[in-house]
Amino acid sequence: MAEPGVETRTRSSVITARAAASFDPVGRSVATARAFVRDTLQGWGYSDVVDDAVVLTSELVTNAVIHAGTAADVLCLRTDDGVRVEVADRYPEREIPIQGTGRSLGNPDRENGRGLLLCAALASRWGVEYSSTFKQVWFHLDLPQRVVGARSAGPVLPTPMLPVADERVRVAVAQIDRTGSIVVWNEDAERLFGYAAEQVIGKPLTDFAAWPHTPGIGTGIVDALQLSRWEGSYGIRGTDGRVVPVYASHLRVRDTHGEPSTVCLIVRDDERAVLQTPQRAPVTETGAESHATDPFEVFIGTPAPDDLDGLLQRTVERARDMLDGDAAFLLLATDDETELEVRATTGLPSARQRFARVPVEAGTGRYGSARMPAVHEDLTAVPGAVPLLNSTGMRSVVTVPLKVEGRLTGSLGVAAESAGRYSNEEALRLQFAADRIALAVESARLGELERLRRGSLSFLVEASDLLAGTLDRDQTLALMAQMTVPTLATWCAVYTIADQASDPYLSYVLHEDEERIDGLKALLSKIAPPDPVPTPGARVWTAPAAAAQQAALLTSKRELGLGSTPPVSSGIGTTLATAAAVGGETVVLPLVARNRVIGMLTLGKPSDDHFRQEILELAEDLSRRAALALDNARLYSERMAISQSLQRSLLPPGLPQIPGVEVEVIYRAAGEGNEVGGDFYDLFPIRDGAYGFAIGDVCGTGPEAAAVTGLARHALRLLAREGFGGPAVLERLNAAILDEGARSRFLTLLYGELWPQDDGSAVLKVVCAGHPLPLRLRQDGSVEPAAEPQPLLGVLEDLELYEQMVTLDPGDVLLCVTDGVTERREGTRMLGDEGLIDVLTTCTGLTAGAVAARVLRAVERFAAEPASDDMAILAMRVPETRRP
Repeated sequence: MAEPGVETRTRSSVITARAAASFDPVGRSVATARAFVRDTLQGWGYSDVVDDAVVLTSELVTNAVIHAGTAADVLCLRTDDGVRVEVADRYPEREIPIQGTGRSLGNPDRENGRGLLLCAALASRWGVEYSSTFKQVWFHLDLPQRVVGARSAGPVLPTPMLPVADERVRVAVAQIDRTGSIVVWNEDAERLFGYAAEQVIGKPLTDFAAWPHTPGIGTGIVDALQLSRWEGSYGIRGTDGRVVPVYASHLRVRDTHGEPSTVCLIVRDDERAVLQTPQRAPVTETGAESHATDPFEVFIGTPAPDDLDGLLQRTVERARDMLDGDAAFLLLATDDETELEVRATTGLPSARQRFARVPVEAGTGRYGSARMPAVHEDLTAVPGAVPLLNSTGMRSVVTVPLKVEGRLTGSLGVAAESAGRYSNEEALRLQFAADRIALAVESARLGELERLRRGSLSFLVEASDLLAGTLDRDQTLALMAQMTVPTLATWCAVYTIADQASDPYLSYVLHEDEERIDGLKALLSKIAPPDPVPTPGARVWTAPAAAAQQAALLTSKRELGLGSTPPVSSGIGTTLATAAAVGGETVVLPLVARNRVIGMLTLGKPSDDHFRQEILELAEDLSRRAALALDNARLYSERMAISQSLQRSLLPPGLPQIPGVEVEVIYRAAGEGNEVGGDFYDLFPIRDGAYGFAIGDVCGTGPEAAAVTGLARHALRLLAREGFGGPAVLERLNAAILDEGARSRFLTLLYGELWPQDDGSAVLKVVCAGHPLPLRLRQDGSVEPAAEPQPLLGVLEDLELYEQMVTLDPGDVLLCVTDGVTERREGTRMLGDEGLIDVLTTCTGLTAGAVAARVLRAVERFAAEPASDDMAILAMRVPETRRP
């Protein structure tokens, strides 16, 4: 006689619908079969038994297509009292497993034996049928018994306490199709809102609804119409334009053709008691609805934690209590399912194990796999079978997988300090619990991962902005460390490599506790730096932790007088604190830029802590950006040094002392110093008693402008000392510039020769080739140009230049500037020649240095923005003759 619950024939029942499908013997067929059963039962309205049917079908189809290696035929039958699912394969076995005969139905550790165990546990009735060509396993799931009669009720109330309503309560009925348009509008709706049916049918309900846009309400009217059920308040605009507050109850339905629509029952808001669902009190364990309690809530408890860490911690605690264990743990799988990451433990040193990673297939034998339940009666017989429990004192353990749609998402385990505590029965109980929580855990994990990824994206965007905002090497190093500590790690060290032949150099160290920085820097300085390996990704570096532990041990021995040196009274606290600071996991990420390792980013955790995989991935992204920023800073520094060196070479090394004449030069290069300017000046002796001076401006900046600047300055000196006059010097310089061809740049130049006189005056011969005119300031405060404009250089081949004679009397000043002074702008205003003359008129009686300084100050104050063009100011003054 068969045991209760096991049948070999179908009970007499009326079959009202059927659906069948066949699946090939390939792995993906299992997921396809689950989807087929889920869609079929949901289409029949049997959502109450969908989950159990999917679990059973998954196991039975897995046995057929994976283990038996044959095709599987799945047949779903709808009956008047439930659903029957038949799974047949073409690999018959003659032995019929019977419960209660002393023989096991199967072992939970064997994937091909769990299907019958699950049938026995979940199905109302089940059975196995054999023939010469196939084997069929079927199960029947009864629909939950729904209570007939009152769903809810309230007490008898006195008449004054009843809700107030109009004499004639009207309930508007509106039906909305899949497009949101009204297809039904009853007579009460016409009376309540004033619209006739022909006025609203075919129009969207949103044309008449006034949804309350209250902060914190994320659902709109369009979203509410798509929900299976919705109940709440909004408004309907009447024909008079006023909004009528209403209370509505929406129900999403589908017709016999499968077309969905939403039925809306609507009353005035002050009559909401007609539709409002009464609050239901919590059901006790002995209540009438105790059978409908959510298995997830039974295991986790109510209310369930709303964060992943809280949910995982509650899970391990409940699993430990359920199996009366001494410890429990839960691991979550990485995205590629190759590793498991410790996320929650109880009864174990969680601080040491948190975020530690173990391979999925770790351990010896098939029990090492995390993809199926496993029972270890004695861990001492299989060392390393569960790496997480090494050196914890646990002897027996049961582990089960967490799976969602057949994909491994984690592993749940319970351990005990004594051997032989767990059997397959406990594994089955724990697996049932894991199946109930797997989806909730995966949903919470995905939510956390999404939040982390959004935070990571924001972090990387901010990091990129900060790194792009500086080209200073030291500031870039500081930013790298400050962005990682404490966001990604407890401490950070940056090593840099100057060139291929150089060793890594410890450039920057940071700890979240500033008091630990010196000790950490001293420790890292004593150990060899990590190898500059260009392989991407983080690699573990054990040297800091080992060195810190050794230093702490030696210090402790000296403190106790056990070492070869006398005991010391100080230093042990710092050493032990440093050892604790670097006692966790330390990883090294290469800083690779332009196919070259330019340094290493080292991140560390304290006290045996581990890095999360997501944190390491984020650190790797940051290291790539930081490496490029650091290399850009290096290139910028080199370029700036070259530019500054070149700029210095284009200016005279010093100014000669001219008897009887005061000379002052101010030069200001625009920009950040990384480009060579086009302005230049020179003052040099030609022969005894004669001096040459020049101030010029080459079009543009950069190397091409620098070439013309160097050519002009050195050609002027050479030609002047050869005895050529001003016009001849500039004509030959013009020819030399034109010889440069495409590289040539036009040049504005003021060139002159100066002869101090015995009477205290000075005679000048000046040629102004396209340059701002020199200004002469007399003692009486009048200002006038000291030359006439002539063509600039580098444009015309045939130039006919001439020089003009100027005599500076005692007290007179000659001011020469480049266009960076006269073209100083503030919006649409420009300083110009007139503005410069106004400034110069205030300089009567000032020395040459004071005149140049006043002009510079006036230019700087003219506009708030920094100057965008180079400036050169040359002031020469003949001092007043002293009276005897």
